[in-house]
Amino acid sequence: MVSALLAASLVFSPADARLACTTAVQLVERHTPRDSGTTRSMLAANFLLDAASAEGADVRRDMFAAKTPKGERRFTNLVASFKTNPDAPWVVLVSHYDTKTGVDCPGANDGASTSGLLVALAGVLRANRPQHDNVMLVWTDGEECMNAYVEDDGLWGARHAAKALKESGANVKAVICVDMLGDRDLHVSIPRNSSPALSKIALLAAKKAGVADKVSRTDVLVKDDHVPFIEAGFKAIDLIDFEYGSAPGLNDYWHTAKDTPDKISESSLLVAGKLVIGMLNILLQ
Repeated sequence: MVSALLAASLVFSPADARLACTTAVQLVERHTPRDSGTTRSMLAANFLLDAASAEGADVRRDMFAAKTPKGERRFTNLVASFKTNPDAPWVVLVSHYDTKTGVDCPGANDGASTSGLLVALAGVLRANRPQHDNVMLVWTDGEECMNAYVEDDGLWGARHAAKALKESGANVKAVICVDMLGDRDLHVSIPRNSSPALSKIALLAAKKAGVADKVSRTDVLVKDDHVPFIEAGFKAIDLIDFEYGSAPGLNDYWHTAKDTPDKISESSLLVAGKLVIGMLNILLQ
C-alpha cells in the first residue's frame, strides 16, 4: 500500500522548471506577437503542440470561430488528455497562450510563462500517469480582449472549452487556471471569485510544498479564464500574480513591451509548478 501511494505522488523538479522557462522563452522569441485569428497565432499553437507532444502528450487542436468586436475570428485551443478511466472525474489545467491584439507585448509572463508550465506538466503526467482520475491540459486562445474585458470580449477559448466540457457531460472535479506565474518577484494570488474549496486546497498544497509564503488569497475579483468554467457550473480557481511591475504593488509591465523574457525565472516557475502539482496530489487521491 505504501509503495502504491508513493508511486501515485507527482513531483515537479528544477529540471521541469527549466523546461517550462525554456519553452516560454522560445515561444516569445519565435512567435511574437501571437494575437488571435492570425497566422502568427497558428504558428504559436503549432509550436506548443510540438513541445507538448515531445513530452509524451497526445495533443489535439480544437479550432472554432467566434464573433468579436473586430469581426469573426478563428481560434485554436490545444487539448491534451491523460485518461486513466473513462468513468473517472477530470481535473483540468488551463493556460492561455495568446497576446493582446494591437499592443506591442511579447507576453513572456502573460501567456508564455504558464504555457511553458503546462508543457512541463505534460512531461510530469506522462512519466507518472495518475492512477485513478483523469487530467486534461488546455492551452486557450483568445483570453485577451480586443477592446475591453466585457461580457462579449475576451476569454473566447475558455468559454469554448467550458461549453464543450458541459455539453459532453464530463465529470469535472476541478479547473485550475494559471496565469502570469513566471514573474521573478513571484507572489501567487487567489482571487475572491475562485471556488472556496479549491482556494483551501491551494493554500494547503502551498504549505505542504514549502511555498506558503508565496501564496495568498485576495479580495480582488479577477476576470480570467476561470470565470467561464465557474459560469458553466464547474469548480474553478485562478492562480495569478497580478503585481507585475517595476516596484512592489505595480503592474506596469502588463500588456506592454516590457513583458520580456528577462522578467521571468526558473525559480518562480518552480514555485508555480510545485503549487499546481501539490494541488493535483490532493485532488487525485
